[in-house]
Amino acid sequence: MTEQDTSHPLERMTIVGDLEAASFVPWIRRHAAKLGLSHTISHTSSQRIELEVAGPEELIDMMEMGCSLGPIDVWVERIDRTAISGERT
Repeated sequence: MTEQDTSHPLERMTIVGDLEAASFVPWIRRHAAKLGLSHTISHTSSQRIELEVAGPEELIDMMEMGCSLGPIDVWVERIDRTAISGERT
């Protein structure tokens, strides 16, 4: 996970769809970094990607929106978000 200075909500984001494009995971990493979100990708497959993100809720919302619109070579059917107890520092 990248460094974060202050306490922020920690959420698990599960992205489901046609995610076969090799460019999507690097795209997710770049998008999270641009938003200043701490992130860890814990699972990747052609149909599901799981990641944990920490940061201001508004930026996590922006991350979700970005992933749903994502690169043109993937099709995101849905994104499930789950709060993880505690906060990331």
